[in-house]
Amino acid sequence: MLLIDSRLIGSIWYNNIVMAEINKHVGSNIRKLRCKKGWSQEQLAFEADLHRAYIGQIERGEKNIGLINLEKIAKALKAGVNELVSVIVQK
Repeated sequence: MLLIDSRLIGSIWYNNIVMAEINKHVGSNIRKLRCKKGWSQEQLAFEADLHRAYIGQIERGEKNIGLINLEKIAKALKAGVNELVSVIVQK
């Protein structure tokens, strides 16, 4: 029987929650910039040389986006990677 330390389980759970929030935030930033340009997901996908369904999954926070694809999207949107990953603090 494999015994797993509760701290490990807590850490895995916490990391999954944090990553899900990061994915949603990055996806939201991408969607805002895409809409600002008046582009559809299909247009962004074309410009970034990615699949349209993948863009949708990123924008919904369902996919963990890789750095290369993040850079492709940033270039297509003529934005910095930092704009896509920046945290907007609202008060």
